[in-house]
Amino acid sequence: MTTPETEQPRPEERLERAVRAAEQALIEYEIAVETFRVEVENFSRLHHQKLGPMYARLEELDAEIAEARAARSGDPEDLERARELRARLLPMPEVEELFHGWMDGGGLFPEASAMLTDQPVRPPQRVRPSEEARRLYRELVRKAHPDLVQEEDECKRRAEFMTRVNTAYARGDEDELRTLAEEWAAGPAPAAAGPSRGEELYARLEWLDQRKGLITSLQRELEEGAIGAMLLLAPDDPDALLEEIAEKLLADVAERERELADLLAQQ
Repeated sequence: MTTPETEQPRPEERLERAVRAAEQALIEYEIAVETFRVEVENFSRLHHQKLGPMYARLEELDAEIAEARAARSGDPEDLERARELRARLLPMPEVEELFHGWMDGGGLFPEASAMLTDQPVRPPQRVRPSEEARRLYRELVRKAHPDLVQEEDECKRRAEFMTRVNTAYARGDEDELRTLAEEWAAGPAPAAAGPSRGEELYARLEWLDQRKGLITSLQRELEEGAIGAMLLLAPDDPDALLEEIAEKLLADVAERERELADLLAQQ
């Protein structure tokens, strides 16, 4: 005689367990990818703020060197090369309006002007979620993620709430994440899910598989991008990587400036 202890779960029960396990695994995966996306976005901003002006300075020096060579040789190919490099540096219409208040009269961020003139540099603001912010974010996602429910109104409520959570996480705002955690705890409890039929569970598994495919594509896109690939080189200390690249660019700037000075001296 079969006892309750040895009774095997019904097929639908096993399927429901598989669905719940797949949901939790997907959420953990999405948390990891979203965390990496936030870090890529912040690293991209810091990379542009700190290194972008030095890349621009190198392009300007390349144009000036090409112009000096063209003026000295008069060769049509040198002249064309100089025109091409200069054309790349022409300002876009209304670019000053787009960057009003962000740059100085020379078109550089104050930090870049200081760096290129050997003055003290104010480090760019580092916005990277702290361990506490990550902990709060993970707890909120596990509790409030819209993928945990199927009822349309509740899913919409959770999606709107998670938009605010993601925004606070992207800013690394621990206080806001704590406030959101308190808000969620005080809000309406999620409606209890009724027993699912086998067809619904199979459909849910298919949807979860499709969702995983989309997240995998996003992860691959992030990792294969230039900034993501750089971040993967130094995931624990991206600031040190920025410093290393900055030193290399400053050395390149100095080399170009010497080359330009030599060309101008020969004219």
